Amino acid sequence: MGYRGIRKHLKRLHAPKHWMLDKLGGVFAPKPSAGPHKTRECLPMIIFLRNRLKYALTYVEAKKICKQRLIKIDGRVRTDFLFPAGFMDVITIEKTGEQFRLIYDVKGRFCVHRITAEEAKYKLCKVKAVCMGPKKVPYIITHDARTIRYPDPHIKSNDTIKLDIASGKIEEHIKFDTGNIVMITGGHNLGRVGIIQSRERHPGSFDIVHVKDANGHTFATRLAYVFVIGRGQKSWVSLPSGKGLRLSVAEERDRRIAGKSQ
Repeated sequence: MGYRGIRKHLKRLHAPKHWMLDKLGGVFAPKPSAGPHKTRECLPMIIFLRNRLKYALTYVEAKKICKQRLIKIDGRVRTDFLFPAGFMDVITIEKTGEQFRLIYDVKGRFCVHRITAEEAKYKLCKVKAVCMGPKKVPYIITHDARTIRYPDPHIKSNDTIKLDIASGKIEEHIKFDTGNIVMITGGHNLGRVGIIQSRERHPGSFDIVHVKDANGHTFATRLAYVFVIGRGQKSWVSLPSGKGLRLSVAEERDRRIAGKSQ
């Protein structure tokens, strides 16, 4: 008899590279539950607690932390230790008084990015689609699988909304427009931050967006990978160290040597 339904296990060698699990640390990896983010683009809670924060030494310890209802994701208690947290999610641990935002570093990995209690009250969501529901109710779908009814009529696909986590209401929105600051959420330039220069339309194919970073380097990526994070050059969320600027191998080496000599 064949395999029914989705695979319930995940081999360690096939786990996403950005989880940074060692090859010899066992045969299997935690398989994320079904949730708002895709398996290849998420970070299961257990990996965040055990491998990143080192609050747990083992799988079982991480499981016990979650089952004690100590972890909140976007303001909701999550007891599922395999819950797939993803880009822009706010993780709160009230017992330690810490808040984190899942955001990419310039190498394309989710980094431990601590934020203030004030910043933890909101998150940015990219609008994936604007639709019309039954009885002509307009609604938008965001990148973290939220459905928000009766949005501002000016909000269109690829725009970004600022969402109040407690109420679930839209506070502000940013248009997808040239001159705005963006973060790249996929592809070869994952984690880079820059300003939109132009957009090439390719009907029937992928629209290409040209972005320029603060060092003056320009690069191009698909429209689907571009996430607007602020208006003009001011980002609405704090960025991790490195500020989304990719350095060349030589620049990285020079910085490492300079750090050792100090």
